[in-house]
Amino acid sequence: MNAMGTKIAVVTGAGSGIGRAVAVELLRTGWSVALAGRRAERLEETAALARTARPGQPASEDGTSLCVRTDVSRPDEVAALFAAVRDRFGRLDLLFNNAGTFGPGDVPFEELPYEAWRHVVGTNLDGAFLCAQAAYRQMKEQDPQGGRIINNGSISAHTPRPHSAAYTATKHALTGLTKSLSLDGRPYRIACGQIDIGNAATDLTERMQTGALQANGEVVAEPVMDVADVARTVRHMAELPLEANVQFATVLATAMPYVGRG
Repeated sequence: MNAMGTKIAVVTGAGSGIGRAVAVELLRTGWSVALAGRRAERLEETAALARTARPGQPASEDGTSLCVRTDVSRPDEVAALFAAVRDRFGRLDLLFNNAGTFGPGDVPFEELPYEAWRHVVGTNLDGAFLCAQAAYRQMKEQDPQGGRIINNGSISAHTPRPHSAAYTATKHALTGLTKSLSLDGRPYRIACGQIDIGNAATDLTERMQTGALQANGEVVAEPVMDVADVARTVRHMAELPLEANVQFATVLATAMPYVGRG
């Protein structure tokens, strides 16, 4: 936390979906949050949502937001993001490494364009690496030393969907990054964990409720869960003391077919 006693977070992909929900949850509970994403207007919308009162509660004025337009696949933009955080807040306690893209979900593997593959890898894996490295450096150098990195893995880090080679490959790779960071960060009080999420209700998962392709070729509607439940899980992981770490957490819609997939 900074000199004012406020914990500082960076949330990537904060303009929509899970990133937006987590940023709002942190801001409403007193964190200061740097919101990173490719569309500045969506980041401003997230910041405004955090200032809106929940039913029966007053509007929150606890957290301070900083909106930084960032394409996480570009090293110069990631460097500028973390420089802005350092200049504004002085330190960093949490990175929620969330920015990601599924890619074309209806393209058979043999027809997947290389450019589509590179876009998914560039965002999901290269972007996660660049942000984690920048956060790691800052957490190692700051005083007091340390912090936490939480990677958004997806249950595709365990079990794929059809037509998801690029996405699934990057999420498996992210698990390796999480494990390596967990080990390398120990001497510097840098904890790293991963949350694997299934069917949170966002724009990305709207199609799940009307029909999603299953491993047996059927198209079946799948249940979803409130994205706020994911956000609360991330906050729980984030607020543990650095002596404790949720290494891997899986949170999913209870009745989705994941456990029996395939």
